[in-house]
Amino acid sequence: MRRAGLRVGLTGGLGSGKSTVAAMFAQLGAHVLSADEIARQLMQPGEPVFAAIVKKFGGAVVRADGLLDRPALARLAFAGGRVEELNAIVHPATIKRQEQLVGEIVAREPGAIVIVESALIFETRHSRGWRLRFDRMVLVRASETHKVERFVARAMEHGGGDTTRLAEDARGRLAKMIPDDRKAAMCDFVVLNDGTLDRLREQVGRIWLKLAAIRDTTAGA
Repeated sequence: MRRAGLRVGLTGGLGSGKSTVAAMFAQLGAHVLSADEIARQLMQPGEPVFAAIVKKFGGAVVRADGLLDRPALARLAFAGGRVEELNAIVHPATIKRQEQLVGEIVAREPGAIVIVESALIFETRHSRGWRLRFDRMVLVRASETHKVERFVARAMEHGGGDTTRLAEDARGRLAKMIPDDRKAAMCDFVVLNDGTLDRLREQVGRIWLKLAAIRDTTAGA
């Protein structure tokens, strides 16, 4: 029996632990695509997305070495109330590239389970709709306290800063996202990441078995 691929969206707010969950799925055999990593590639000098960002936001978002100054861009976008201007540039190109990569993986490996990790699957206005892009959805959720703590810790690992300001930044970004309760109602599976890594791994393992069963059942339909 020839198995069909399964397209899975993996989402959650910043600091929820999506990347950790994505890595666990990868260890189990999933093909994982990171929306953030794809966007970073598209924002390199020479790419149309890079040029569009500089045209829209100006030379202040370009470092002396010619690369994007991502912290400066984030300040303009989030603190400056221009996040939708940035999203309108980055999201369509990122989603187009995601769909291209998913298609290539499934063509090469028809039985693949491809997981796209993205914080803004539900929030983005710049796609043809998540229901058309994904066969199943997985939400990683956590308390706001855990999310903020993880965001601050990650930021401190990458250059530091004022922890109070970072925490305020995290809360501001979370406030602009759809609440977890609303997302959970739209998802097929929910992972709670407020406990230990072992507990998280157990949840991911159970969902993986269910995704594989869905993939196999669909193929046999």
